[in-house]
Amino acid sequence: MYARCLLIGALLAWSGSAGAHEAKGTNGGRIADAGSYHVEMVVKSEVVDVFISDAGEKPILTSGFKGTAILVAGGKSQRVVLAPVDGKRLSGSATVALPSQPKGVVQLTAPDGKTVQAKFD
Repeated sequence: MYARCLLIGALLAWSGSAGAHEAKGTNGGRIADAGSYHVEMVVKSEVVDVFISDAGEKPILTSGFKGTAILVAGGKSQRVVLAPVDGKRLSGSATVALPSQPKGVVQLTAPDGKTVQAKFD
């Protein structure tokens, strides 16, 4: 009985951690859910790019969207204002270089005024 409980506990712990990692996006960034959207964040030094897709992974045009990334760098919070670029992404620059996979939140406002957020751990 004890062995069975241990086995069940181990399987539950393993299945929880197996789904806990963030997926990789088509642009090489991490993906997180934000309401009905999928948000891919790509960070290169100070530049933060955000790509938005629907639940079926179809890219969504970013014109009309606005956003803010609140990311942790060196133990301090960095706010990065995100604006549409070329209709395919939102982009902004931090005041300092960021790690390639910073922790934080991306807050988006859709053209219809709906606000969503994606959490990156």
